[in-house]
Amino acid sequence: MEEKKLRSQEWFGRKGKDGFIYRAWMKNQGFPHHLFEGRPVIGICNTYSELTPCNAHFRELAEALKRGIWEAGGFPLEFPVMSLGECSIKPTAMLFRNLASMDVEESIRANPMDGVVLMCGCDKTTPSLVMGAASVNLPTIVVSGGPMLAGRFKGRKIGTSDLWRFAEEFKKGELSQEDFTAAEAAMARSQGHCAPMGTASTMAAMVESLGLALPDNATIPAADSRRKVLAHMSGIRIVEMVKEDLKMSDILTRKSFENAIMVNAALGGSTNFILHLLAIAGRMGIELSIDDFDKHSTHIPLIANVQPSGENFVEDLFYAGGLPAVMKEIASLLHLDTKTANGKNLSENILNAECWDRNLIGTLEKPFKPESGIAVLKGNLCPEGAVLKPSAATPSLLTHRGQAVVFEDIDDYKKRLDDPDLDVTPDSVLVMKNVGPRGYPGMPEVGNMQLPMKIIQQGVKDMVRISDGRMSGTGYGTVVLHVSPESAIGGNLALVENGDWIVLDVPNRTLNLEVSEAELEKRRSNFQPLNLGYERGYVNMFIHNVTQAHEGVDFDFLKGASGPEVKRDSH
Repeated sequence: MEEKKLRSQEWFGRKGKDGFIYRAWMKNQGFPHHLFEGRPVIGICNTYSELTPCNAHFRELAEALKRGIWEAGGFPLEFPVMSLGECSIKPTAMLFRNLASMDVEESIRANPMDGVVLMCGCDKTTPSLVMGAASVNLPTIVVSGGPMLAGRFKGRKIGTSDLWRFAEEFKKGELSQEDFTAAEAAMARSQGHCAPMGTASTMAAMVESLGLALPDNATIPAADSRRKVLAHMSGIRIVEMVKEDLKMSDILTRKSFENAIMVNAALGGSTNFILHLLAIAGRMGIELSIDDFDKHSTHIPLIANVQPSGENFVEDLFYAGGLPAVMKEIASLLHLDTKTANGKNLSENILNAECWDRNLIGTLEKPFKPESGIAVLKGNLCPEGAVLKPSAATPSLLTHRGQAVVFEDIDDYKKRLDDPDLDVTPDSVLVMKNVGPRGYPGMPEVGNMQLPMKIIQQGVKDMVRISDGRMSGTGYGTVVLHVSPESAIGGNLALVENGDWIVLDVPNRTLNLEVSEAELEKRRSNFQPLNLGYERGYVNMFIHNVTQAHEGVDFDFLKGASGPEVKRDSH
């Protein structure tokens, strides 16, 4: 069979003036001529940035990756793309996920590369890179940065999920400023992303369960030397993938997406997973709906005992056997014939996986919690859906009827939350509007609202909370998120008033506002959309083109793919 011509040779293999131009300026970096004579060019898409602390070790990790590419006979060329630091970017990193994906897509397509390595870590860096690369569809492998080591504070392990507990204790005066600062210094004690099964680790698990990364990519700690070994081996493998012409479309099938949903349930992964997987599926042209997340996860119990749904950290999960061991426990439910980046199918990758600690990895017969996954709710308050993570919720609140305490937007919430005169009881339902994709804009992680001070002082730990926003993957509580359509475009959430009765029924997957349709129509006639004041630039484009939560919050014009072809030269 005739060997396929390398894509990079459309640049570096040219004769005459064009070839001279494409090669000559590259040679100013000290590359000898023979590197341009048919070696697979591997683009290393690096989200290193000192403003993205989770990815700040990527320079070092990239060197290990390059060693593997050189060893396999490839030609590694590293390039930067927009890096999204979850902790620093205002108003929310989610606002820029689609922008970063466009950066990735156009950088890959426009440049001479035959395969791509995506270096991902902090929450949005993974989906943005995968979305962009999927739109081009070259041979692609993902190398995640790995979780940080668990923090240590006053004799116990801590992680990002403990932030919410510390904040509550500090607010109540039970934690001093000195201890609060000490906990801050103790929590993030090594390189890497958040230590619990937050969105970053959920995304790393997503790419491994989809088949886009080598086994153990999801859980090896960033500080562990084996993370560099995995990068080295990924460098070797991407060169082989180019030679095999193993593209993303060969790996990302409907079955692999269903596997990812089931694995996420077993891990108690982040609700943000839904938005990102939907967006990736949209780029691949694979039919996936919000209902699939309920359908394919309701029968999966919580297998991994990891925060925030469990007690431990991703570092501990690695020592217990990692993601392969978790997947082996639910192997009877997975599509084991799916192809993965190492050239093997899923069944081969998990065949020899072992569990070394049953306190970390349960079984289908003896899970840590009987219900996990993500519950997708429907009703007149969320006709297109809303989501809740049962494994992180209070069981007694999963069926609840309460009166709404409404906050019109984030500023209203911050202003009135701790007002002693706030008309709220433990049975109330906290409702926050205008924090959805368009309303904030960008759909921030504010859905796990802190409880009012007067409620905290009563010793109450949880209340039902509802919004069209998101919450951190490290968050917990009985929190209804992603209400769609959002309030900013006139969804029924916009029509909720103080004192309205709301009924949450997670077992029956419903969320309803006990207000007649006639009354809703009356309120709807008085609805006035917010003027957010963005008249130019990217944010203006975002507001006018972003889809709703149940569609993945991608841009409507980015559905589908454009492929790798570039039809015109630059000279």
